[in-house]
Amino acid sequence: MRIGGLLGKIAVIGVTAATAATVLAPSSWAAPSHSAKVGGGVEQAYITDTRPGTALTLVASDGSTAGSGVSDRLGSLLVRHLSPGSYTWRGAGVSPRSVRVTAVDSPPPNPSLYRQKMHEGLNYIRMRDGVTLAATVRLPYGKKLSDGPFPTVVEYSGYQNAAPNDLVVGAVGDKVGAPDPQAPASSVIVGATLAPQMLGFATISLQMRGSGCSGGDFGLFDHVMAMDGYDAIETIGRQGWVKNNKVGMVGISFSGITQMYTAGTRPPHLAAIAPMSTTDDLYSTGRPGGIFNKGFAKSWLQERVDDAKPGPSGGQPWVKARIDGGDRVCAANQKLRLQTQDPFTLIDQNPLASAQVYQERSIPEWASKIDVPVFLSGAAQDEQTGPTWVDVLGDLKHNPKVWANIINGRHFDSLGPQILSRWAEFLQIFVAGEVPHTPPAMAPLGLAVYPAATNAPGQPIPPVRFADSPNLKTAKSRFITGTPRVRALFGNGAGSAGSGGLSSPWQKSFGSWPGDAGAERLYLSGHGKLSPTAGDGQVAFRPNPANRPLNTLPEASVDTAAAWATHPDYDWKQAPGRSGLGFISTPLTSDRLMLGDGSVTLRVKSTAPTTDLQVTLTEVSASGHETAIGTGVLRSSYRGDGATPDYTRSLPLSAGFNDMTIPIHPVMHSFAKGSRIRVMVSAPGGDLASWQFDTARTGGKVVDTIDLSRSFVTLPVVSHSGMPVKAACGSLRGQQCRVYHRAFNGG
Repeated sequence: MRIGGLLGKIAVIGVTAATAATVLAPSSWAAPSHSAKVGGGVEQAYITDTRPGTALTLVASDGSTAGSGVSDRLGSLLVRHLSPGSYTWRGAGVSPRSVRVTAVDSPPPNPSLYRQKMHEGLNYIRMRDGVTLAATVRLPYGKKLSDGPFPTVVEYSGYQNAAPNDLVVGAVGDKVGAPDPQAPASSVIVGATLAPQMLGFATISLQMRGSGCSGGDFGLFDHVMAMDGYDAIETIGRQGWVKNNKVGMVGISFSGITQMYTAGTRPPHLAAIAPMSTTDDLYSTGRPGGIFNKGFAKSWLQERVDDAKPGPSGGQPWVKARIDGGDRVCAANQKLRLQTQDPFTLIDQNPLASAQVYQERSIPEWASKIDVPVFLSGAAQDEQTGPTWVDVLGDLKHNPKVWANIINGRHFDSLGPQILSRWAEFLQIFVAGEVPHTPPAMAPLGLAVYPAATNAPGQPIPPVRFADSPNLKTAKSRFITGTPRVRALFGNGAGSAGSGGLSSPWQKSFGSWPGDAGAERLYLSGHGKLSPTAGDGQVAFRPNPANRPLNTLPEASVDTAAAWATHPDYDWKQAPGRSGLGFISTPLTSDRLMLGDGSVTLRVKSTAPTTDLQVTLTEVSASGHETAIGTGVLRSSYRGDGATPDYTRSLPLSAGFNDMTIPIHPVMHSFAKGSRIRVMVSAPGGDLASWQFDTARTGGKVVDTIDLSRSFVTLPVVSHSGMPVKAACGSLRGQQCRVYHRAFNGG
């Protein structure tokens, strides 16, 4: 979810220093006083400006106690998960004040809320509960609002997003040792730079509640955050300088995920969304296979905890700079920060996917409500948010205007040149309402951004399509009929950008996900073979998560951009000795093109009541090199019926053998004739760039036994012909490579 350091190398783009931002304060804001302030919104109510340590009670209209507590050292208290209705705060020195609490599906607020006027630079826009969010209006260089109306997009995240200065100027300043604390983070490059400077759009950099200079507590994709998105879109869309009074949403990772929630609320002034490198579900990223991700997920959550601390002593750098500069609204907006819940406590207390903390944040539920056009892109080996984002396509199948792009590679690769040109077409047609054209800044931007991110030579972004259309109607029709619902870009890293560069040599179109795949089965057999027919016998091993590196790219734990290089310094070791199994097929007699959801079904018994297992699919070339394709993990207690994992209940292994199916999704690869398909089974860890798994230490004492008569791999084979990529070992992006060595059991 980070693009840290990306622009530190870019000094070739002409920029001018950003002008100092002014502040639009909400009309209801006043300087702090001794009188308490209260507010009610979506499923929660808050009080601020009490004497710290005051005992407070929230009373429902029927006289019952809805919540109680003691105000924190900033004089605040917040109560969550309230039913709709009227509530009153009571406490020593607090005049009884009633507040109205609403539900997610309550009618929208009075339209007068959305008549707030915005200007260029930093604004504070009021939400339905009175909390204000920082929102910076960014225009193309040299433009002012009177030059509008502008096609407009919103980038919404909790990163340092609404910091009002210039991202590129700030990145150059970092490079020369003169950092600008009020420059936005490079992780918001899509809205802060690409949309205004490449496309000529206006961008609203919207700061999530509880972060930066925005007010409220940080809820991390809760219902309040979703409805904040609705309120912001409705306010922004009514601005006189917004073309067509409709806005789009853009962004990668954090600001890609927020689009799924906001669009699910169906704000009338939303035109379209274009999420990049999102995820399908917070559980699958935070607890893949039911196991806590103590790698990227843990470090990312810790950053959010740190960002949510109250300024000026804590939080993001721009908060201190704004407060020190006299921004009273930013200062006042820190009052509820100590009411932010600890995400690690929530995770520890809620191991099941059925827990309210996950249900409230269900991306599939919100995605099923999205009715605007969607342009979705992501990587099959995303090292941050994970590869399971493709599963959200099933939740969008009701929407005929959804176009997805999948590419082998890493988190950044959804911004690749072959995708970015389609992204530009989509936004020009569905947000700007214009016949698409190739922006003049697109080519030089590609020559600067991609070398900075990947260390590969610069490459141009392809020109947009349909620029010769006589009108918008024709262009839109041509886009709809000429753009597949799913476009798969194969062989990324073996294209025109050179070895490991961000370019795919070929692509294939599909009408749906998972495409036209047929399930082909290979059985795990004796002597480490993968066979088309079931075998017999058993094989035992001793899974041990401590006997190899937890992840293949140790520096990715500190610098996630390390995974985006042309040839990352992977440390990919096979599970040694009897700690891992390998099963390998005979050489393929024809090519195998695979795209879709794969899995490995194991019939296993263990000397432990619960065992954590990982399966990894690879290709072993005729030359003896092994390339990673995909990985899946599963804690046995979530095996469900053995065919489909069930993360809503936990049960120990039964005596004897148990079935468990470990998904691998997506599988995206073209296997060459003469190569072999390999499946490895081990303890979790050691096969992914930045994910680490909080699996129990075994010390090599746990013994797992596989019944080979009932264990098999299911592969999503699209065809037995294709275009296998001829690439040097390690060239394919996101797919580490090594010399093949047999496992102890022969595979």
